[in-house]
Amino acid sequence: MNSTKELAGQIMRHAHKPGMAATAVPRLWLIRADQTTIPVPAVYEASLCLIAQGSKRVSLGEESVVYDAARYLLVSVDLPLVGHVLEASADAPYLCCKIDLDLAALADLVVSEGGGAAKDDLSVLAVYPGDPDIVDAACRLVRLLDRPDTIAALAPLIEREILYRLLKGPHGAMLRRMAATDSRLSQISRAIACIRRRFDEQLRIEEIATAAGMSTSSLHAHFRAITRMTPLDYQKQLRLQEARRLMLAEGANAGTAGFAVGYDSQSQFSREYRRLFGAPPRQDIDRLQASEHFLAGV
Repeated sequence: MNSTKELAGQIMRHAHKPGMAATAVPRLWLIRADQTTIPVPAVYEASLCLIAQGSKRVSLGEESVVYDAARYLLVSVDLPLVGHVLEASADAPYLCCKIDLDLAALADLVVSEGGGAAKDDLSVLAVYPGDPDIVDAACRLVRLLDRPDTIAALAPLIEREILYRLLKGPHGAMLRRMAATDSRLSQISRAIACIRRRFDEQLRIEEIATAAGMSTSSLHAHFRAITRMTPLDYQKQLRLQEARRLMLAEGANAGTAGFAVGYDSQSQFSREYRRLFGAPPRQDIDRLQASEHFLAGV
């Protein structure tokens, strides 16, 4: 059987309804959409995204890429992207598996493999031609869900194979940059981790720079180059996306959600929420709840 068709069948069997769901395999997510979706801002973790059926567009600022069953997406740092499913229907759902990259395992593999320099001039959001060997390994990873007793022993081996094949592919230099502790990408990743851990607190730029091991001026320049925004704007997006989730998934009102993510001013929260999502909080949530075209994730 064609590996892509097999992967689609595996995802269909385990993703019973639209949405993005974690699985018993660490770092493996399954995504399904039965129809096209509206553009949705979300933070995408460093990951490999393999579409088995359908297609999707993701955008970082003015940069935009489309991927499908013939092309996979590699995200090399947690990024605030806007994504929407372009092709999906009840008869042919959008089906995708996302494998979050285990950076510790990647670093270990880079050390053991040796060779090749990490570069700092590569895109952090990239699409590459499909690789049948990677798809085959992904099939085997998803197939472990049928044998939960094998996951602990076999999942790390399959993940390592996938990382190895990525490392040997056209994006090997990017992966080496991710693994190199002294690269700009690694430093910005540490800054992002600091912001994500404390997104609901009042952070000073000096604290973020210290976490990254950079000067404040260098942090600003390289953070903007990679994420297309400043560190504090990145924190703002995290806050607003979490507030949206609280209102949509947990029924919180706008005041409660805004306070929970660190806003002291309700008017400021509503103003910034509208700027990001295109409507005031209550109107946006009503729109999403009435729409069948909403799907977060990749």
